[in-house]
Amino acid sequence: MTSAASREQRIVARFVAAVSLLCGAFVQPLGAQADTSRIPSLFTYRDVVLAGGFAAATLLIRPLDEDYAHRLQDSSTQDSRRLHQLAQFVRTTTAPGSYIIGTSMYLAGRLTRNDRLATLGLRGSEALVLGEAVGGVLKGFVGRQRPVVAPRNSHSYQLLRGFTDGDNYQSFPSGHTVAAFAAAAAVTSETAQWWPNTRWLIGSVLYGGAALTGASRMYDNRHWASDVIVGAAIGTFAGLKVVRYHGSHPGSLVDRWFLRGSLVPADAGGYTLHWAVAPGAELAAPPRSR
Repeated sequence: MTSAASREQRIVARFVAAVSLLCGAFVQPLGAQADTSRIPSLFTYRDVVLAGGFAAATLLIRPLDEDYAHRLQDSSTQDSRRLHQLAQFVRTTTAPGSYIIGTSMYLAGRLTRNDRLATLGLRGSEALVLGEAVGGVLKGFVGRQRPVVAPRNSHSYQLLRGFTDGDNYQSFPSGHTVAAFAAAAAVTSETAQWWPNTRWLIGSVLYGGAALTGASRMYDNRHWASDVIVGAAIGTFAGLKVVRYHGSHPGSLVDRWFLRGSLVPADAGGYTLHWAVAPGAELAAPPRSR
């Protein structure tokens, strides 16, 4: 491997580490907010701190957008088969993988009456939908040119162009990064209520993987670095707020209306599948750790 390739890989590693550190310093303490005996408010002063951290990171990295894009598209970096395979793996795992995983967890939890598994799948899926909805609207309105479009221009924005000119002008923010961080934030925040001592372990793994997803989108020449930072912010807030909302609104309409199913013993032996889409019993809240 050439020294140039090693240098570019170090750039990716530092970017992943920086985003993971940002989430570790600001996001994971926020996950503990849901673990409280009183009804939590949806937004707190810590959200302002988190938003400020993401805003500062975006402003700092914005002038480096084109430099990162140029370095990551260097032939010595792009010739790495291992990096291409890694980028493809994390991209596919994020989308459509995260949607498949979330839905599968929810359905498996309902069918087996495992409330914690169902809750994780449901919260993760809700966070994905919310984050992608916000990100999709921004993509259309901002109309930022992707780095793959020639001539490369990170300053090319045009209001509503993302709606009219297609995918090449939907760079801001990174949708894959939104999805990855939405799932990471929702799962980390939810599991922190059950196993508080594992928050840093689970969070480090999930947020590290989410940051790697963002780096892969830059490596694939689909997004600028600032697209990734903003995508991380949107996804993180989506995951945290979904969990926090349900913490302050037990038995919400989403829980009561969401597709339910269970395996119950049949009269003739074996099991039968009971399925319903009408309002029914509330999704049981998992017991909290004491």
